[in-house]
Amino acid sequence: MDGSRSPRWCPVNLSRLDLNLVVALRALLEERNVTRAGERIGLSQPAMSAALSRLRRHFDDELLARTGNSYELTPLGVALRDRSATACDLLERVFSSQAEFDPAAETREFTLLASDYGAAVFGAALARVLHQEAPGIRLTFQHPAPSVVENTAALLSTVDGLLMPHGVIDGFPAVDLHQDRWLCLVADDHPEIGHELTLDQLARLPWAVYQRPYDAPAARQLSMLGISPQVEVSVQTFQLLPHMIEGTRRVAMIQERLARKAVRSAAVRVLPCPFEAVPVQEAMWWHPVHTQDAAHIWLRQKATEVGATLKIHGADEAVSVVRGAGTAPGRL
Repeated sequence: MDGSRSPRWCPVNLSRLDLNLVVALRALLEERNVTRAGERIGLSQPAMSAALSRLRRHFDDELLARTGNSYELTPLGVALRDRSATACDLLERVFSSQAEFDPAAETREFTLLASDYGAAVFGAALARVLHQEAPGIRLTFQHPAPSVVENTAALLSTVDGLLMPHGVIDGFPAVDLHQDRWLCLVADDHPEIGHELTLDQLARLPWAVYQRPYDAPAARQLSMLGISPQVEVSVQTFQLLPHMIEGTRRVAMIQERLARKAVRSAAVRVLPCPFEAVPVQEAMWWHPVHTQDAAHIWLRQKATEVGATLKIHGADEAVSVVRGAGTAPGRL
């Protein structure tokens, strides 16, 4: 190899690999103990030691380095720990793929990554449909990790879908679910706000915001107007916003569908935004490995049907909110 050039990555010939080593690699790196790793996957201590030797030869790295009476991961071992877990999860999903799927008879679990907004609005509606049509199906909702933007492929490969608006990730298949609009949230007894908000008030008043490292809706919307919100409180769930607004001078932005559910628990009122806020276009994203799987095809079909129902109901709700906003500042 020319010493002036950096080494080139070469693809691995999977046909020459024993894929059982992937399972052994994950157990070794997570347990950091040969005996415990063997017990975890049902191998004897000598067989597990042999697997570790093969892995060390393949990677040309110790992976586990003895430190006193214990083992520590080498830098490569640290890098491989999460990758091996993702690889095992993906392999399980590949080999559990189905050509046919009978929702009335199947028993399985679908895992969706979603914010509390996605779970409360779309997820709850989907769960009601599955309760009627597929009693053996379980839904699990998990909050997306901050790394979802940087490691989207890895995270999507281990779940069945991600509920997230357009504009955060791209490059993966998705089905549009429904639209929602942003409204502003203030205390019932706010001393400075009457029947409507102004841009000057948004710039001057303190804020409570939903803040994730990769998604700050209020800040993004306001930055387009040249407004930098004075954030006093930042929370990780939209449903906490009403409680951070109640009894304060703060203002927040919240989706209309969630506002209808959330304001019942706090002394707050909802007002139209004093600017043309970009609406939320919620979608369900998935890893391409799931595209042809019969179970996922069915899940996406149900998601599309539920999204269409929300669109129809949402049109009527939007009319009632607009009418109500012009007459009285009360709750939704």
